[in-house]
Formats: sequence, structure tokens, C-alpha cells
Amino acid sequence: MNTGSLSPSVAVAEITLKQCFVAGLAGDALEYRRFLDGLSGHMRAYLRRRLPRAQDDVEDILQEILLAVHNARHTYHDGQPLTAWLHAIARYKLMDFFRAHSRREALHDPINADDDRIFVASDVEPADARRDISRLLDTLPDRHRLPIVFVKLQGLSVAEASRATGLSESAVKVGVHRGLKALAARIRGEA
Repeated sequence: MNTGSLSPSVAVAEITLKQCFVAGLAGDALEYRRFLDGLSGHMRAYLRRRLPRAQDDVEDILQEILLAVHNARHTYHDGQPLTAWLHAIARYKLMDFFRAHSRREALHDPINADDDRIFVASDVEPADARRDISRLLDTLPDRHRLPIVFVKLQGLSVAEASRATGLSESAVKVGVHRGLKALAARIRGEA
């Protein structure tokens, strides 16, 4: 193998890692372990240089690369440089990370955060609902309408509604009950 075009440190890594890898492919588990340990050190440095703002992701990507190398070991041809083969696998895993990371950032982008919710809420809907409720309540007599307005819509207690309307507390309770029953019947009839 010609290692003359490689830097001295890359040439040493190529020779050492390739010897361990080829021995591992031949069944030597200890050499394969040495290959994985050596590759881990080189790949970790490679990833840290390329992911300065994603240092927390380095170990995860490293594990994905090691798994990909292991799963693709049968595709390696003895005559090709090992570092080129490893670099191709690492590049693919980095591209996968960048694609996934850019998708995550797009999903959590504060500029676009509300884009998918533009049509969920409408200012028109509450106004329409208030108008519809008002129309329905206007069909009720005061003895039913006023208790519903004060107790159910304004949140007053029965005693407070009694003082506001001049009705007895019992009349307020009956008015709420009968008024809601009448509204339900009208809504069912209109539907």
C-alpha cells in the first residue's frame, strides 16, 4: 500500500488500524477490539472538530459510526485505503445528523413556531359565540335569563345573584335550571 501521499500521523493510523481491522475480519476478536478502540479515538477527535456547537452529540454519532462500520465491514475491500472507507461512513453519519438536526431546529424555530397554529384560533369565533349565546338568552324570560347571566356567565354566587336580581335564592336556582333546560331544548330543535 502506498501511504506516501498521507500525512505521517494519518499514515501510521492507516497502517495500524488496517492491520487490526483485517485481523479482526479474519476472526481475531482482540485485534478487532483494538481496531474499534483506535478508531473511536480518531473519530471522536474528527467529530469534535466538525461539531463545535454540538459536543453533546459527539458520543451518540460516534456510536452510530462504529455500528455502521461493524455492519458494513463485509463491504471493505483489502486493496482500498481503510481511512477513505471509514471517512465515507463517517461523512454519511454526519450528514444524517445534520439533516435530523436541521429538521429539529426548523420545528423549534421561534420565528416559525406558530406557523402551524395560524388557523387554530380565530378572534371571530368567540365574538360569534357571544352573539349566538346572547340571541339564545334573549329568547328566555327574565326569571330564567338573569340567573343564567349572573351565575353561569358572570360567576356570581346564588346569594349574590339573588341580591342583584331581587329574586329569592330558590328562584335563582330554579331559574338557572329551567333556563338551561329551555336553552338545550331550543338548541336541539335548531340542530
